[in-house]
Amino acid sequence: MSGLSLSEDSKNALHNESMAVKKLKKLFSYGLCLAPFMLFYLLFEVFPLVWVLVNSFVYEEEYSLENYMELFNSEFMTQAFENSLYLAIVSSIIALVLALLFINSIRTTNGKIKNILISLVNICSNFSGVPLAFAFIIILGVNGAVTLLLKNMGLIDGFNIYGSAGILTIYVYFQIPIAILLLYPAFDAVKEEWHEAARLLGATNCQYARKVVIPVLAPSIFGTFVILFANAIGAYASVYALTAGNYNVVTVRIAALVSGDIYLDPNLAAAISVILMVIMLIVVILNSLIIRRYNYVKNK
Repeated sequence: MSGLSLSEDSKNALHNESMAVKKLKKLFSYGLCLAPFMLFYLLFEVFPLVWVLVNSFVYEEEYSLENYMELFNSEFMTQAFENSLYLAIVSSIIALVLALLFINSIRTTNGKIKNILISLVNICSNFSGVPLAFAFIIILGVNGAVTLLLKNMGLIDGFNIYGSAGILTIYVYFQIPIAILLLYPAFDAVKEEWHEAARLLGATNCQYARKVVIPVLAPSIFGTFVILFANAIGAYASVYALTAGNYNVVTVRIAALVSGDIYLDPNLAAAISVILMVIMLIVVILNSLIIRRYNYVKNK
């Protein structure tokens, strides 16, 4: 009996050992599959981030907070952050509102027209950067086609595409397609029966939108706002091509400090980048808190 028991114990031990070996082989194979991704992530995400963090504290080959002190004491740098935040926040809000109206409209159209419009939105979402800036110069520049047409009709005296209003127009343009593509799937959660039920109960369209549609879409709207904000505050090519770097935004300042012809200071650029990352982190945390609070109230 003892020999039989020992034999069974040996078999169980061998079985457990073989299972452990199989698990290790499976983990090793998974690790080999993930290795290229992890290498890519380390080379292009982690290492640059560490470099930026470390070098933001380097000033004249010594570690100090001088770069941050210089930023906070500089009105020019403060203006760059103010302009970037203004463009990012306002363009994101305008794009969200227009995207919600657009999606609500195309949902009532038939399938063929809807597919054409979604395809057009996909094309517009890829039209950005330098080509977009040149297109706006041709259309809305000082001698642009639309500008001259509106002037001849007496509707405007002039339109400065190179000022805050013009740059905001470009930002809103490339934000709208992104907002539509991100929010369009979220509208599947809004059932048509809800609208019919609300109308039967005497609710107006505004009441239905305010008390039914927006609360249901709130998490998607907040999440889309974060993405739009990050997309706008990190935009560089369009504003640089439009103004040749003469409009003061954070991304243009970073580029000038890294690759400028007159004044180079990559450590100061690293400090600006860290502050930019902190702003993004604050926005993401606020978004998470708002969504968590919304879900808590909803489930209460």
